[in-house]
Amino acid sequence: MRLLIADDHPIVRNGIKEIIQDFSSPCVVDEAVDAHEVVKKVIANDYDLVILDISMPGGGGINALKQIKKARSETKVLMLSIYNDEQYINRALKAGASGYLTKSVASEELELAIKKVLSGEKYLSAEVAGKMASFIYSDKAMEKHQLLSEREFQVFKFIVKGFKTSEIAEELNISAKTVSTYRSRIMDKMEISRNSELIHYAINNKLTD
Repeated sequence: MRLLIADDHPIVRNGIKEIIQDFSSPCVVDEAVDAHEVVKKVIANDYDLVILDISMPGGGGINALKQIKKARSETKVLMLSIYNDEQYINRALKAGASGYLTKSVASEELELAIKKVLSGEKYLSAEVAGKMASFIYSDKAMEKHQLLSEREFQVFKFIVKGFKTSEIAEELNISAKTVSTYRSRIMDKMEISRNSELIHYAINNKLTD
């Protein structure tokens, strides 16, 4: 079995590796520290499973997930994140994740999730499943920010955090002009005309984390 652990924190990668090696032997475990390295390694290698952090540098875990599924649609991906927000979970599942766990889960549940996903099943922790059930049966499923693409949503998050156009451009490694284009699209799709309205919307919908 060959796995790829993608997280920018060494302590997290080492912890996951120890858990895997305790219940699965022999097992080859590779590591990646950013989204670019994840995609590059997935294209070059045939992994049974990728364990992917949702908030990785280099474009983010969701963007990396989409590229992974585009390059190797059969590759199974288990998302591991500090976020239990419905928006992140929903975006990950829509992008093709086979499972979603928060980093607060016990090692036994991580082991169970890995085994389930490797066997071809989907896996959501009880906490995540509860969040998604609430999301599906609430009005949130129809909210305006759901109309945004992944990149637009990234720009949206930076705007509501108070980042300037130049700062967003640097964070996402794109031009300031491109950021402005994304901002215009966000405003159009959400029918909002000012940054202050975006911030107010984000606060009301708990999107400021």
